[in-house]
Amino acid sequence: MNSWERPFTAIARMRAGRPIIVPGDGTALWTMTHNTDFAVGFVGLLGRRAAIGHAFNITSDEVLTWDEIYRQTAAAAGAEARIVHIASDFIAACLPEWSGTLLGDKSGSAVFDTTKIKRFVPDFRAVTPYAEGIRRTVAWFDADPARQLIDAEMDARWDRLIAAYEQGLANAVAGFA
Repeated sequence: MNSWERPFTAIARMRAGRPIIVPGDGTALWTMTHNTDFAVGFVGLLGRRAAIGHAFNITSDEVLTWDEIYRQTAAAAGAEARIVHIASDFIAACLPEWSGTLLGDKSGSAVFDTTKIKRFVPDFRAVTPYAEGIRRTVAWFDADPARQLIDAEMDARWDRLIAAYEQGLANAVAGFA
């Protein structure tokens, strides 16, 4: 979970030692692809008549859990990831605008077969591991304070969501005690 408009928000939270939300239990598998690696596959398809009408997965073969993605992001920022796992259904009930991505796109693992792109573009290999790519991204943000914009509204909503979750958890525990 991050702010699309101001993606430095999650980095700032990590650096401040504040918790970050990982939907579900953090074990869903995901692939992250660095833009330079994606570019090799995409540009390699341009002008290839044989590629017309085909769909391609231009992704990395590196598969990470969401917890690991957040841990590597925090490490790149020189911080520790204080992860709070919150069920996607709970998040969507509190923040309905997130329903589509949480209950659709990111509700399960996303691991892709890259055999086809490698057959059409033999030079395609995703060689930038996530840890390196996110280090470059954090360095890019750090190089210019004007890029380090915080989405104060989203940041506050995450705090409210975490508080609601923790209160609900405490109430549930008390109810079963």
